[in-house]
This record gives sequence, C-alpha cells and structure tokens, in this order.
Amino acid sequence: MTLWVVRHARPLIAPGTCYGALNVAADAGATQQAAQALAKELPQEAMVRCSTLQRCELLAQYLCGLRPDLVLKPEQRLVEMNFGVYEGTAWADIPKEALDAWTADFWLHRFGGQESLAELMARVRSVWEEDAATPKDTNAARDTVWVTHAGVARAALLLSRGVVQIDQASAWPIEAPAFGAWWQLG
Repeated sequence: MTLWVVRHARPLIAPGTCYGALNVAADAGATQQAAQALAKELPQEAMVRCSTLQRCELLAQYLCGLRPDLVLKPEQRLVEMNFGVYEGTAWADIPKEALDAWTADFWLHRFGGQESLAELMARVRSVWEEDAATPKDTNAARDTVWVTHAGVARAALLLSRGVVQIDQASAWPIEAPAFGAWWQLG
C-alpha cells in the first residue's frame, strides 16, 4: 500500500496569514488542475480520505468526478492544526512572545489556545494506524489518498520515518507538498 498525501490548492486568503483550521476556499481553477494531474497518476480504486475543510473537499470532489472508481471518505482527523485566536491573523502580527512560548514547548503548547502539536500528531497517527492495519491479503489493501494540509503532510512524513513525537521545534519538517501537489509515502 502507498499513501498519497495531497495538499489542497492555493487558498483564497492573503499570503502570510495564519489560516490552519479556517474554512477558507481554494482557487477553483488551480483545484481543477491539481485534480486532473492527480487523476492520471492514482491507481484504480484507491480510497480517498479528505479533510472536511472546503479547500480539501473541493479537490477530492473534482478528483472523484474524474475518477468514479475512487472511494471518497471525508475524514475530520485530517484537518489542519487549529491555531485558535491566531486564525486569520498575519503571522507577522502574532506577538513574538506567543511564538517563543510555542517554540519553547513545541510538543505540548497550545499555540493560540486551541490545539497542541501532540494533539495534531495523535489525530494523524490514528488515521495512519487505521490505514496501516488494513489486511494485506484482502481487496481492501489498496492505496490510500489523503487530501489534506501542509501540517498533516509533515506529521505523515514523520510517521513514515517512525517518529511519533518531537521535543524541539527544529525537528518539525520544513518541507511539505506544494499547493496542489503530493507525496507518496509508504
């Protein structure tokens, strides 16, 4: 089984804005282009799990419209990290003290008061383990596609490397799929 981690297309929000759990739309044209490119690559009958935020749902819907053989399953656990009071705020306007507090306790601190990295990783890990537990000798053993966000993609990358917890901000991956692009893990 291969896990395809797909990032939504560019969101319709000002660059440099903290928008994790905000339910903002993505550019429809870019979303269609991403779906067309991905539809050509995916194996038959892959399961598509998608974040329930509209920027991911739209991509998953376009994709399944192009590929009726795909099985779509909305997945709340694949939403981006919730940055609480900082949602919709320019990153440049977030107080340095708030960023420093998060960096000092990167794993457990609830940046913005809502969710910690530990909680995000636990959500993502639960989906990861469900997908990994699919028996390999059944028809259910198919490739899985996650239509999701950069933070979830980074968490999946860590899990693919056997990392289930990080203690320092410097251990969090910088890389993520580009908007509308994907990684294959597994």
